[in-house]
Order: sequence, then C-alpha cells, then structure tokens
Amino acid sequence: MDIPGVIPHLVVKGAAKAIDFYKAALGAEELGRHAVGPEFMPGTAAGDERIMHATLKINGTTVFLCDDFPDMCGGVSRAPAGPSPVTLHVCVPSADAAIARAAAAGATVTMPAEDMFWGDRYGQVVDPFGHAWSFSHPLANAGCNDSPAEAKAA
Repeated sequence: MDIPGVIPHLVVKGAAKAIDFYKAALGAEELGRHAVGPEFMPGTAAGDERIMHATLKINGTTVFLCDDFPDMCGGVSRAPAGPSPVTLHVCVPSADAAIARAAAAGATVTMPAEDMFWGDRYGQVVDPFGHAWSFSHPLANAGCNDSPAEAKAA
C-alpha cells in the first residue's frame, strides 16, 4: 500500500461502532477491515471479535483504525481515556453543517462554529471514542482550502 503523507491511526474501544459513527458523522467510506476473534486472542469468548485493522477514507484522506488491544501492549490501553490531545482537522464546504452532522451522529460539540480572526469559520467536536475533530471553511480569500500562494495574496 503506497499512500503519501501522514496517515492518522486511531485506536478506539469498539472499532466496529466507531466505523459506523464515522460513516454517519463524517461520510467515511470503509475500504477494508480485518477482524480477529478467539483463534487469535486465547481466552476470549466466541463471537468476541475485535478489529485489528480497518482502512477508511474521510474527506479524501486515508485513516487507519483499530480496536484497543491492551493485552498486546503490556496491559496498557492505547485508546483515549478522555479527550485526545490530538485534533484531527477537516476542511469542509460548511463547518456548521459538518458540526451538525457529527453532533446528530453522537459527537459532543466542544466549540460551535465561529468566524475566526485567521479567515475561517471554525469549530470542534469530540467523538464518542474520545477523538477531537475540528472543521473549517474559508470566509473569504484566506483559509485552509487555499494554497500558500493564495493565502499570501489575500
């Protein structure tokens, strides 16, 4: 798999539910998943499958996702215990609509969309799995959707 750039890899508790959430909240497209069950995780109950790896496409960007496997990480959970210190940013046609869609799917709005001094309308949510997301769209000729040359000219 040759994907340019940095690929966020989200760890969650309940990856199957997270995938459904990201589809509803962000319009994610599921490109694939690899689930594992008792044959891979001795001591787990039949039907207790977890997702070892999933690939999503969100707003044209690849995102990896997996269930939390503390039993394979020295007993340490890697899923956020509270809001993640990392914010995933998405440039969208309407920050207000993106925030409303995410909230309708179950996200918590932590910053309603506002016009910002840097030239974007911007807001944030936290998804039910502890990951923070921000959304913006440009107000005028400057913003996240502009190239550096366009922003400099504005």
